[in-house]
Amino acid sequence: MDAESDGRRGYAGPVPAGGPAGTATAEVRSAGRSATVVDMRTESGPEAEVESEPEDAGEPRLGSRAPRFIRASRPLHLSWQVGVFLVGLAVVAAGAAMLVLPGPGWVVIFAGMAIWATEFVWAQLVLRWTKRKVKEAAKKALDPRVRRRNIILTAVGGVIAAIGCGYYVWAFGFQLPWNVAW
Repeated sequence: MDAESDGRRGYAGPVPAGGPAGTATAEVRSAGRSATVVDMRTESGPEAEVESEPEDAGEPRLGSRAPRFIRASRPLHLSWQVGVFLVGLAVVAAGAAMLVLPGPGWVVIFAGMAIWATEFVWAQLVLRWTKRKVKEAAKKALDPRVRRRNIILTAVGGVIAAIGCGYYVWAFGFQLPWNVAW
């Protein structure tokens, strides 16, 4: 019985030991990736040092996240994709409605995109791009020069607003603008 048929995710096979005596190494292969487990001692517990090849800068793989039994059948997988698309479309449409109605519109739109990203590569790429842009914007906003500029502009705007309100109260008193006799 192999690893695929009994439900295990990877295959562990021996690799020639190149380390000191008493250490063992094993190569683990799963989903096109491999990792080498070095120095796993049974007497000290399940501590192991894992060396693996770098992925796409920590990004998860692209493609369907549907369960294996669904991906195995083409008609079932196609109906799964239609269902995921319709659910994502409903969530994105609700988010778009919330842009003009009360509610967290952009959050709901991104939730719909995340639903689509469980099945469609194009949505995964859009979410990766969006995450990258949000991280860049956050990094830029935390830049001390930008923060200082924003604080200065806010203070200047507050002073201008206070001067305008002071002039209005001096000229017209505490009357509402629509009750002022010109």
